[in-house]
Amino acid sequence: MTLFEHRRQEIQDQIAPLATRMRPRNLKEYFGQMHILAPGTVLRRAIEEDRLPSMILWGPPGSGKTTLARLVAGATGSHFEQISAVTSGVKDIREVMAGAADRLGENSRRTILFIDEIHRFSKSQQDALLPHVEDGTITLIGATTENPSFEIISPLLSRTRVYTLEPLSDKNLEEIINRAISDKDYGLGHEKISLSEKARHFLLRVANGDARSALNTLELASESTSIDISGEKHVNVETIEQSVQKQSRYDRLGDMHYDTISAFIKSIRASDPDAALYYLARMIEAGEDAVFIARRLVISAAEDIGLAEPNGLTVAMAAQQAVSFVGMPEGRIPLAEATIYLACAPKSNSAYEAIDKALEMVRSSRDEPIPNHLRNAPTPLMQKLGYGKDYEYPHDKPDHFLKRGNLPEAIKHIRFYKPGNLGSEKVNRQRLTEWWGDRYKEK
Repeated sequence: MTLFEHRRQEIQDQIAPLATRMRPRNLKEYFGQMHILAPGTVLRRAIEEDRLPSMILWGPPGSGKTTLARLVAGATGSHFEQISAVTSGVKDIREVMAGAADRLGENSRRTILFIDEIHRFSKSQQDALLPHVEDGTITLIGATTENPSFEIISPLLSRTRVYTLEPLSDKNLEEIINRAISDKDYGLGHEKISLSEKARHFLLRVANGDARSALNTLELASESTSIDISGEKHVNVETIEQSVQKQSRYDRLGDMHYDTISAFIKSIRASDPDAALYYLARMIEAGEDAVFIARRLVISAAEDIGLAEPNGLTVAMAAQQAVSFVGMPEGRIPLAEATIYLACAPKSNSAYEAIDKALEMVRSSRDEPIPNHLRNAPTPLMQKLGYGKDYEYPHDKPDHFLKRGNLPEAIKHIRFYKPGNLGSEKVNRQRLTEWWGDRYKEK
């Protein structure tokens, strides 16, 4: 490192954001992720024994992916190269690989290549990494906030291990905040900062498991607080509220989008209106498309509530029309109404199972001849062939019912619809059993 580079580094250390200055300098200072870094875990042993595999670190913002990559490089004595998938291309990859190959040949020193937001690399860019990961020229550490199963090509995934990082707990965040407040070398220790209890709790809540967000908010709040006569800065909740920039990990094209809508539908299916409303609120607050939510309510009404409460589909469709008509934020009310109605309704998936069973039979077998009495007979020729022969009009019979089979002869004993025992389906079962006897009795 030249004199100018050393001076530049010193200045950057002084002006860098608090979150950057407070990066852990060893694994002992690293908070959280004990499920992959606790003593005795596979990754911890690999780091300590200097046999690090190529890996993908998958986790939300502020969970420590970049920091962990740097610590791993330092702990193993490897040369560390970092590029961003946002600004780098195949040319940058080739330059890094050339340097890594020279380094390995000249002094046997390995290179760790850290690629931030690796999911933004195209397929061809990811392909360019394959031979160098395969032959050990570099040890790859990729960081991503997106599901690697969808964003990383299969050949690269097969050559790496995926480690999932979780949002930091409030306990971890509080330790990080306390360390930043007390650290005089890199943190805010020289400013004599104290946080009120309400301010501390609010900061933990809005940080939402994101250490970077917590430290950046703390730094801005500190800069916005005046020194009192005792020479201290007492940061209150109002200052934290003014300093915070609400962050949401919800991405309408990302995993949180799919995880939240999945939790929403499964909570309705589980007849848990409180959980369903909570996930609905998260989607609304994140700006999710209200029509998308309404569409999923319609699907849930048909798939999970079904014939146990036929009005469920009517309510869901009404909510969809209401949202399209009035828009947001008022649309939140019909969405909530439909959510509560469906969660509280009796459940049945008999229609879902019945049509799938019928489709499976249709797809896996020949088209059986339709019984003659059901066929259309608009011409004398068709009538001569027996089309429509012996058809009887059910409305002419008592109770408007005629006990006569209508399935093709070869499958006349097949039963697709199995009524449930809840809500309106209980009535369906009773009525069908009266009409058809054992065919619809519960078995």
